[in-house]
Amino acid sequence: MKRKQFVSQLLRDGCKLLRPGAKHDIYVNPRTGQKQPVPRHTEIDNVLAKHIRKYLGLE
Repeated sequence: MKRKQFVSQLLRDGCKLLRPGAKHDIYVNPRTGQKQPVPRHTEIDNVLAKHIRKYLGLE
């Protein structure tokens, strides 16, 4: 999955960018308070994307 597409899904589902980083950006779900790093690679593996969404409470 393209990173840009994944990040737009996170933002649409209510997550916010907590802080940018060199290799990872940290996103937070304000409803659950969970924070999760998202790698800054152009492609994000589907298994990793599913894990991030699950940890943030979006699935």
